[in-house]
Formats: sequence, C-alpha cells, structure tokens
Amino acid sequence: MTENRCRLVLIVPDIADPAERSEMLRNALRGGDVASVIIPQYGLDDTVFQKHAELLVPVVQEAGAAALVVDNSRVAGRVKADGLHVSGNAATLAEEFEKHTPKLIVGGGNAMDRHHALEIGEIQPDYIFFGKIDGDIKPEAHTKNVALGEWWSSMIEIPCMVMGGQDPSSAVTVAESGVEFVALGKAVFADPSQAAAIVTRVNAELDEKAPRFAD
Repeated sequence: MTENRCRLVLIVPDIADPAERSEMLRNALRGGDVASVIIPQYGLDDTVFQKHAELLVPVVQEAGAAALVVDNSRVAGRVKADGLHVSGNAATLAEEFEKHTPKLIVGGGNAMDRHHALEIGEIQPDYIFFGKIDGDIKPEAHTKNVALGEWWSSMIEIPCMVMGGQDPSSAVTVAESGVEFVALGKAVFADPSQAAAIVTRVNAELDEKAPRFAD
C-alpha cells in the first residue's frame, strides 16, 4: 500500500534519441510504484520535444503514473499528457493554473523560501515543488528543500514534492520530512541498466522507513 506514504516521482534524463529514452523509462517503471514522471524539454525545439513526448507519455500512462510535461502546455495538450509542471514563479504558475485546470494537473512553482511557497499556496495548485528539477548535484537532497518540505507538509494540505539527491537513499531522508512525493533523476538513471532495480529498492526502503499519513 503506497497511497499512505511518500511516493516516488521520476525525472526523465536528457537523452537525444527518443526511442532509447522511452525504452530506458519503460525499464525504470518496471521496477515498481511511481506516482508521476516529469518530462523536461531540455532545450529541444517544440517539434522535436513533441516527438519525444509522444513516445514517453504512453509509457508513463501504461505504468499507471501521471505524465507531467515541463513548461510547455501546447505540447502537453497535443500528446495528451496528464499535467503541466511549472518551473517558473508564482505568477507563471497562476497563469497556467487558470488556463489548464481542471483539464490538466498543474503544479510546481519555484519555491525558494517560505514567502514564495505561501504565494504559490494561494494559487491552490495540485502540488508544490521544492528544489530544481536539475538540482540533484550532490548525493544528498538539499537540506533547505527538505526543511521547506517539512514545514509545508506540517501545516498545509496541498501535496508537496521535494527534489532528492544523486544517491537513491536520499529518498528516505526526504520522506522522513513528511512530504507526499520525492523526485529522483540521476539517482535512478545514472546507470540505465540499474534503473528498475533502483526503483524497486527505493520503494522497499520507503515501505520500511517512510512515515505513514493519517487518513
């Protein structure tokens, strides 16, 4: 039962070949429970990005996860993604939320401190994100983001997602703060052949150590 504990979110890595990229993601998703998958554009032009997303989104949805396209609502709509992950500030998030809710899940925001987080909270997005989606530059999750997640989830009902680090075990540290979701990128995809095993391991560690939410 994963619904009552912190769940895993994956961030698709930057790979030029769309077929290779979707196969890599498919393998990772075989490893176990994943709540959603964030699909960044990584500087691709819209046409190329759409081709990537057309392959990735069905793979995500077949695994029972939500496909969240970063910052490109046009592509998100065309490929029938489940949602839009907004990496910009509260004003950008508010604009996208107003345009695309309830058709799409809309969340994110670039909440660098409590003040920005509360601005984002006023919008009532589907979730708030602490960290940057390419912020996994160290083995451990950024302590500031974990602290913000702990503060947020202790008092606000909007679900919270925190960026983990390059070490898969950083997921447990994030979960222990009480947040609903932990996002991993390099921790899962640094060695694609190990991605499924790492997803399995992270889920097992979360089953064992993550705090349970009260219903």
